[in-house]
Amino acid sequence: MTDHTLTHTGNTRLAGVIGWPVSHSLSPRIHGFWLRELGIDGAYVPFPVKPEAVEEAITGLAALGLAGANVTVPHKEAVIPIMDDLDRTARRLGAVNTIVVGDDGRLVGHNSDGYGFLENLKTNAPDWSADLGPAVVLGAGGAARAIVGALIDAGVPEIRLMNRTRSRAESIAEDFGEPVIKVGDWNTLPAYLGDAAVLVNTTSLGMKGQPPLAIDLAQLPPDAVVNDIVYAPLATDLLKTARERGNIVVDGLGMLLHQARFGFTAWFGGEPIVTEALRRFVLER
Repeated sequence: MTDHTLTHTGNTRLAGVIGWPVSHSLSPRIHGFWLRELGIDGAYVPFPVKPEAVEEAITGLAALGLAGANVTVPHKEAVIPIMDDLDRTARRLGAVNTIVVGDDGRLVGHNSDGYGFLENLKTNAPDWSADLGPAVVLGAGGAARAIVGALIDAGVPEIRLMNRTRSRAESIAEDFGEPVIKVGDWNTLPAYLGDAAVLVNTTSLGMKGQPPLAIDLAQLPPDAVVNDIVYAPLATDLLKTARERGNIVVDGLGMLLHQARFGFTAWFGGEPIVTEALRRFVLER
């Protein structure tokens, strides 16, 4: 990392992350790294905001002179009515993870999760392209919704969406109204892998402290990409198994890092890049 010693001035650009709790967030390390690396007079601060105080906190961003903020759980949906405008992705997903304060004080909500997913996939599996074949997506939470939207926009011909509670996957398919989404049965998951070009786990299964994600990958093509958005642990059992059988694997940390690029540029300027040095720094925590 470039060694910059910065003294904040009256021109310091300010941003932060709002959540409850927020101490777990890696965003201050990510943005702090880029601010120092690029020599930008800026600061990025965690703001623990209780649910009952979220409207007061968000409406105060402009008054405090903040350029914007990231939004994490449990506020991603709650901030929507407070926004003056939403980008297409945030409106479609019903969730905001990045707020940009305009020069006129207007609050614009964005969602960069899908962007982060695709950038991570393209960076670590450069031979993958949307037209190679179906995508199998596991899970039906907010991350799954963002990833399904990104895959649709990229032009994937079919998305096979599976969740342990089938009705939640069906709800996503209904909300998008896209014929490329096919809801499958979790109990027969291996049958959907035969011609898949990419398998994405968006569930918490396999995360530290959670039950394992047990999948028989025997039918998955050897050239398919396997992406697990879990990053604690970084090498999940799913990724270990896939790597052992020769599949290209993509861990979940990159999605977090790439989605942060949009907000950083909007708030601070500059073009941050995701490097191995950044990954090491974030994982040092």
